[in-house]
Amino acid sequence: MHPHQTPHVGVVVIGYNDAAHIADAVRSALAQGPAVGEVVAVDDCSTDGTFELLGRLAESEPRVRVVRREENSGGCGTPRNTGLDAVTSPYVMFLDSDDVLPPGAVDTLLGAAREERAEVASGLCVRRELPSGREVPWQERLYEESAVLTHPARLPRLVHDTLCVNKLYRTDFLREHAIRFPEGRFRYEDFVFTARVLAAGPRVALVPDRVYVWNVRRSAENLSISLDRATIDNWRQRIEASRTAYEILLNAGRKELARAARAKFLDHELRMYARELGLRDAEYRRAWWTHTRAYLGEYDAADWAVNPTSPGRLLGRVILASPEPRDLPRLKEFAARPARLCPPYARDEDGTPVWAEDLPRITLEPYLTRPVHLLPLAVDAELRPRARGSLLRLRLHELYGRVAPAGPRTLELQWRHRETGRAARRATVPLTPATADTWSAETVVDLAGLGAGTWDLRMRVCFADGTSREATAHARAGAGLLRRRVVPSVRYGVLLVQPYATHSGALSLRLAVGLNGVTSVLRGRLRRLLH
Repeated sequence: MHPHQTPHVGVVVIGYNDAAHIADAVRSALAQGPAVGEVVAVDDCSTDGTFELLGRLAESEPRVRVVRREENSGGCGTPRNTGLDAVTSPYVMFLDSDDVLPPGAVDTLLGAAREERAEVASGLCVRRELPSGREVPWQERLYEESAVLTHPARLPRLVHDTLCVNKLYRTDFLREHAIRFPEGRFRYEDFVFTARVLAAGPRVALVPDRVYVWNVRRSAENLSISLDRATIDNWRQRIEASRTAYEILLNAGRKELARAARAKFLDHELRMYARELGLRDAEYRRAWWTHTRAYLGEYDAADWAVNPTSPGRLLGRVILASPEPRDLPRLKEFAARPARLCPPYARDEDGTPVWAEDLPRITLEPYLTRPVHLLPLAVDAELRPRARGSLLRLRLHELYGRVAPAGPRTLELQWRHRETGRAARRATVPLTPATADTWSAETVVDLAGLGAGTWDLRMRVCFADGTSREATAHARAGAGLLRRRVVPSVRYGVLLVQPYATHSGALSLRLAVGLNGVTSVLRGRLRRLLH
């Protein structure tokens, strides 16, 4: 037996009313092989038969121990703590009931932890979109290659990976430092747990391998915490978790990590929720604006000084400067990835670029020296579906006089299927001056060649010096441009075409092909209207 395969790891699986998935989670832990000496399955007082299902698994597998809580905790932290208390193995991992461990995950993490004498070993988590199965890496930059950190402060970006489930921990390290999850109905408990781990200064081993599969079920009746963002309470709790994580790091003397945690809030949380403000009602927006301003008011000058052209920092400064919600469509575009700074482009009395004429304090002067290929360029797009080649029109905007000197030459365009990740053939189209402040391009889109599904438009603006800027296109919405249309097709007979704007305002496309596909979409639309 390989030394990494001796029983050294306990896997804590938590679940509540998830009889449909928890058996797969437990089996994925058992399938890791002899290195897993125990699977502690904690049932948080389920009422759907989860506990009974776990009991049957334990009867057939001696490595499984089931712990049932007498009352539901309302969160994930308490059952994880319960499992941590029950673990007897030298190392421990955490697994949620609706996720799985991929083959070899435990051996990989255990091998890195033991060989590098690390208290924490961490690997790549992938978000698997279901039912399509498309996988999107989480915080991929951290796991591009193997690395050993004698202290987390050597890589402050570690604070961006707040997950606890893609990591293996030395059990006595957690117990020695009394590292536990927040109890009860505390959302985003991972933020706090991870901050406590980093504050304790562990030696960390990073591996580039996949070690966790996070199953994302956007159509589930009960959304996961990370997807259920429609209530203001979710935002309050996300702020509270972020604030608590910052205070833990700061009080432990980890100032660099604490500042990185604040930067992470601006770059991740703030941008994600700002993109979705257009989906919420006026009451939510006012409450969101108020809570956000209160939290950002706790930031100090040094927090704002680092990387002043970061989209998150500029978003935060606009919010702080405005007592009421404002510029929401423009903020949504700027919160996109990559960011788009859409017109109007204002200047103050001295000619300095500013966010808006009535917000001259929000200066954009740093953009005057930032390399053009890093600027938040804005490209408008409109798609006009028609029988003989649908026309895609694009327009690149000038940005405070920075674009013209760089010599924009071409746009590289590509449509990508959202569910499968499949990419259509790349097209390159020339950019030509249209007005004093814009460049235009046109190309024909073969909709039938794309086929059924949802397609996102990706592009790259290429300049004369060989540099380029990745971009997405702002979806123009005037004159019925985003209206659903039926167009004839030689290949399919008929196509149902729906250009639309995503949550961040980018142009995307829904396609249904053939009479059956079109009829299915229209029937679904009718059912929604009737209900």
